[in-house]
Amino acid sequence: MGGTAMRRLLLVCGILSTLLYLLMNVFIPMQWDGYSRSSQVISELSAIDAPTRGIWVPLGIVYTLLIAAFGAGVWAAAYGNRKLRIGGILLMFSGVFGLFWPPMHLRGEPFSLTDALHIAWSAVTLLIMLAVMGLAAASLGKRFRLYTIATVVLWLVFGTLTFLDSPEVASGDPTPWIGVWERINVGAYMSWLVLFALVLLQREAMAVQRSRFASASEQPA
Repeated sequence: MGGTAMRRLLLVCGILSTLLYLLMNVFIPMQWDGYSRSSQVISELSAIDAPTRGIWVPLGIVYTLLIAAFGAGVWAAAYGNRKLRIGGILLMFSGVFGLFWPPMHLRGEPFSLTDALHIAWSAVTLLIMLAVMGLAAASLGKRFRLYTIATVVLWLVFGTLTFLDSPEVASGDPTPWIGVWERINVGAYMSWLVLFALVLLQREAMAVQRSRFASASEQPA
């Protein structure tokens, strides 16, 4: 497989990761009678002793590997753009980092080290996402930058709402809307990630066209 084809395949992994994660959030909750998408967070699907943990974990591994592969594609398609290269490295790190994500306990269970580590992993991952978004926005033009800013604003609003409800998850108290707030945030980021991949794929196609044009123009008449 040539370098161009490999870069395209790696960039497509960004889209595939999004599709997989969305499918996981559609079908895996169906395997847990009583699970509520509106009042429960996504992490509860992989919590210790959750009935869906056995399904979520292997698919989650595939998801994180797809993110790492996408990061490699971003790095390879940066064409000397330092910001995009750093963004690709961060995505690769995020993918590997996600393989070691500590699980939380089911709500109402005593808070322990694994719960604290779960929060720490979430915080680091969110910071990486924001950093990647900022680096990409600084590299890919005004329209993409404006879209990224709108996505970050959405994150701040619904991320704050999710954070305010989070203590009730640990205590086992009702959280009637936390799942909605979190899933809006997830949807916003996933939409951004797909657009990011599509923009890079378009850049890749344009680079190939320029290369072919340059080669044709250098041939003798």
